[in-house]
Amino acid sequence: MSSKDAPPPLPEPLLVPVADSHTHLDMQSGTVEEALTKAAAVGVTTVVQVGCDLKGSRWAAETAAAYGNVHAAVALHPNEAPRIVLGDPDGWSRQGAREAGGDAALDEALAEIDRLASLPHVRAVGETGLDYFRTGPEGMAAQERSFRAHIEIAKRHGKALVIHDREAHADVLRVLDEEGAPERTVFHCYSGDADMARICAAKGYYLSFAGNVTFKNAQPLRDALAVAPLERVLVETDAPFLTPAPYRGRPNAPYLIPVTVRAMAAVRGIGEDVLCEAIADNTARAFDY
Repeated sequence: MSSKDAPPPLPEPLLVPVADSHTHLDMQSGTVEEALTKAAAVGVTTVVQVGCDLKGSRWAAETAAAYGNVHAAVALHPNEAPRIVLGDPDGWSRQGAREAGGDAALDEALAEIDRLASLPHVRAVGETGLDYFRTGPEGMAAQERSFRAHIEIAKRHGKALVIHDREAHADVLRVLDEEGAPERTVFHCYSGDADMARICAAKGYYLSFAGNVTFKNAQPLRDALAVAPLERVLVETDAPFLTPAPYRGRPNAPYLIPVTVRAMAAVRGIGEDVLCEAIADNTARAFDY
C-alpha cells in the first residue's frame, strides 16, 4: 500500500485515559476488536459509535450492546433525510441508488430511530442537524423536518443530541432555540468561530473538536477552542475522516486521539493530563455513562 493509504504510527500513550466522542468504526478497516485494542494501547479507552442511516444505526446499537466501552448514537444524517424523501439517483450514499420515498418513508425511518433510541446502550441521538454543503435548497425542508424530529426523540428518551452542522450555523442554532435543545447537546466536529463558541457556551452546549483543529488554515477553530469553557470541551476523531496533521489524508482511527489532544492542550496552554481529565469527565457527563 502507498504511504497515503498506510495507517499512521501509534502516538505516545496518554497518561490519563480519554474517550473518542465520535467515531464510525463501521467505515474503518479492520475489526472492532483491533480498533479498540489499538485505541486502548494509547489511552483511548471509550468510544461513541455514531450511526448515519438505519443500517449504521442498527450496527451502532448492536456493537454497543456487545462491547462495554462502546456507546452508540443513532440517527439519520442530515444528508440522509433528503435522500429518503427525494431519492438518490446517483447512489452517492452507501446504500446505492434509491427511489424517492416522500415524507412517509422519512416517517418510517424516524420511527426506527425512535425505537433504537429507547435502548439502554444507545446514549445519544445523532448525528443530526443541517448540512448546506452537500444538500441544496431542494433538500432543506426534509433536513429540517428530520432535525426537529430527532430533537424530540432525544428529549423524550432523555438522550444526548449530537449535532452535525456544516455551513448552517445560524439555522442550527435557530432550530435548537425553537424546539428547545435537550439537556445535553453536543456539537460534533465543531466548525464555528469564537463568537459562536460563546453562544454555545452560554446555552450549555458541548463542543467536540476533531483532527481539523490541527490544520494550518483552522485558526478560527483554535480561537473557538481557546474561549470554550473547559467543562464543555470534548475530543473526537470522526474517523475515518479528518485525520489530524501531520497525517492529514491518511486513514483516521480512534488511536490517533492523542495527536489532537496534544494540539488542543497547546492551544489552551494547559498540561496534557489536565485536559485529558476534563475531556474524560465531560464525555461521561455529556453521554451519561
